[in-house]
Amino acid sequence: QVQLVESGGGLVQPGGSLRLSCAASGFTFSSYGMNWYRQAPGKERELVAAIPGGYADSVKGRFTISRDNAKNTVFLQMNSLKPEDTAVYYCNARHLLSRSAYWGQGTQVTVSS
Repeated sequence: QVQLVESGGGLVQPGGSLRLSCAASGFTFSSYGMNWYRQAPGKERELVAAIPGGYADSVKGRFTISRDNAKNTVFLQMNSLKPEDTAVYYCNARHLLSRSAYWGQGTQVTVSS
């Protein structure tokens, strides 16, 4: 069955870094665009980074998305973290043609001193 399993979240101080990982299985990874979304309390889920694609303005220059097709894994390197980056981060896979999509369960990122 399809699985997207995120890891790497946690508590970090402002200015710190975290690297999120999303391990995919059960589908042809290379046929899917991979995305990271986040949802903060009381806010709508928003797209943070996509590959292929780009970045939300709020994270440009601080976050980097990458993928390893050999390991069916997508990463999100997050640097210079701010309190407003606090959210649950979700991995998303969207088929490049059909647009069908899968979601991970999410991983909590908390930026606080």
